[in-house]
Amino acid sequence: MCIRDRGGGENRQGQKRGAGGVAASHASGLHTAEGAPPSPTLPPSANGKGAGRLHRSRPGFTLVELLMVVAIMGLAASAVVLAVPDPRPPVGDEAERFAARLVRAREEALLTNRAVAVEATAEGYAFSSFDGVQWSPLTDGPFGEERWAEDTAARPEGQPAEAPLRVVFDPTGVADAARLTLSRGPRAVTVAVDAAGEVRVDG
Repeated sequence: MCIRDRGGGENRQGQKRGAGGVAASHASGLHTAEGAPPSPTLPPSANGKGAGRLHRSRPGFTLVELLMVVAIMGLAASAVVLAVPDPRPPVGDEAERFAARLVRAREEALLTNRAVAVEATAEGYAFSSFDGVQWSPLTDGPFGEERWAEDTAARPEGQPAEAPLRVVFDPTGVADAARLTLSRGPRAVTVAVDAAGEVRVDG
């Protein structure tokens, strides 16, 4: 009988100790989950992973690369300038135009039975006609005053460069021989009028 009681008492004491241990363990777990402070989080610079990204310098251009870019831009600009056509007419076209005007002035002298003159200077040329009393400018039709294109030099042969070249077609179409050279750069073309009043372009 005593043995049974002691055993039962021991069993009850073991159950109490077991229940107390479970409760203590559960309370300890709750304290850890609810009351424990969170584990500190290291900043990126502390763990070494973000430091490289924060202090890394951005790549730039070297002096050689900049010089190469400038050289390429210069070559491109030169190519564009060379590709743009010259707005000025070629000096050969100017000479042909002047010769055609001379032919037209000779025809005017023949048709109107009046002397017609062409005066060419370093700036351009103009026409006039003689009515028996005085010379009057011709401005109608193809006889308007013309100017040479920019950088075109007009040089009469056989007289000073500054002196104007004057060609007079009489009512029969004849004229005093004359030559005028137009030049621009290395290109030169000569317009010639012979004694018969015939006009030609040389060069």
